[in-house]
Amino acid sequence: MILLPDKIRVALAVNRARHLAAQRDDKPEPDPVPLLKLFNPCGSATWLATELCSDGDTLFGIADLGFGCPELGYFSLGEIAAVRLPFNLSIERDLDFVTTHPLSIWMQTARSLGSIPQAEIALHIIGG
Repeated sequence: MILLPDKIRVALAVNRARHLAAQRDDKPEPDPVPLLKLFNPCGSATWLATELCSDGDTLFGIADLGFGCPELGYFSLGEIAAVRLPFNLSIERDLDFVTTHPLSIWMQTARSLGSIPQAEIALHIIGG
């Protein structure tokens, strides 16, 4: 499975450019919606990404490794893609992931509930 198709790659890069432009122009930082959800089909690790850095590997968003403390920050697509799981599985992209909630709402909800999957359930119930 392709973890980062071109269409999503471009959208993530555009979000990064907007973020950098806001910093440069001393404007409020944007709060985009996550565009990419990666997950461990054998466990609870989940990642939501809103930006892709110019190196083409570093993503920005929420990383939830399943320990009850999702974190906001940077993570490597290459490292995630290199993970090998039991039964010859690997990390997957959620093909149906779409949200209207910005990253800040995802982060707040994931922290309060302890995981991205629990936040996804809660945010789906309230719409989006």
